[in-house]
Amino acid sequence: MNNIVILGSLNMDLVIDIEHLPKIGETICGQNISYFLGGKGANQGVCASRVIDGVSLIGCVGNDFFGTVLLKQLKKERLDISGVNIMEGISTGVASIFKTRYDNAIVTVAGANSYCDVQKIKEQTNLIRDSKVLLLQLEIPIDTVVYAIKEAKSSNTKVILNPAPYRNLPNELIDSVDYITPNETEFEYMYGSEFNDDKSLEKAMVCWQMSHPNTRLIVTRGRIGASYVKEEIVATSESLKVNVNDTTGAGDTFNGLFACCIASQKELDYAVKFATTGASLSVQYIGAQTGMPTLNEINKYMVQNG
Repeated sequence: MNNIVILGSLNMDLVIDIEHLPKIGETICGQNISYFLGGKGANQGVCASRVIDGVSLIGCVGNDFFGTVLLKQLKKERLDISGVNIMEGISTGVASIFKTRYDNAIVTVAGANSYCDVQKIKEQTNLIRDSKVLLLQLEIPIDTVVYAIKEAKSSNTKVILNPAPYRNLPNELIDSVDYITPNETEFEYMYGSEFNDDKSLEKAMVCWQMSHPNTRLIVTRGRIGASYVKEEIVATSESLKVNVNDTTGAGDTFNGLFACCIASQKELDYAVKFATTGASLSVQYIGAQTGMPTLNEINKYMVQNG
């Protein structure tokens, strides 16, 4: 049995360093541009494969230069990419990341990711059914996400949904997943309200969790860490205090590591702490996949921080 199958996007990330985000109609000069492998599916796949064996990736790339580079690099990871389709005449997905000193803004062009349709997933049904965990995001067609979740649930495969980039999701879909991992902004969309402080956020988390008892909610909160509801009280696993250089892959690192813990049948407290520790380590490096830690690196910090 496979440990984890990850269904999602593969992109080439173009990272542009700037002092501040431009206003509408404003032209500014960037300091630098770098190219990194990305896409939430690929990022989470690479992260998980550095920690656990038996990780497979399903997705699509174009038959172009970026697609060739992506597949060449992914083959160097301990990651099964036999489920990645190469699309003729279609461009590989691209993400343009505008990085300021403390945060970033991202614009994606789906390209081949938009061709990751239900038919292609039907070809991988056995892979999904034979895995312990299915991890998904929302950078591929929603019909594909819905179909894959149904296939996973039919074989008791645990499902983790990272609802990013956010789309309106029916309650039936949300209630069919085992874990949902929005960041604070995505949770505001899910809940239908903005939160002015930690108290209002945590109150909403408890309320949401009580309304969706079969789906465990974990909210990633950047420098604060990650929070979840435990016996109607919000518990938070704090981030490590590190030098932050690039937050681009932090959420994907969290989700990839969280999936590893669920596949290994770890308790929720441990899974959130482990994933938070790894996500903290990842932001010290430029590039989504560059700073994704190994199992030994995470365990070292877990021991040091109790």
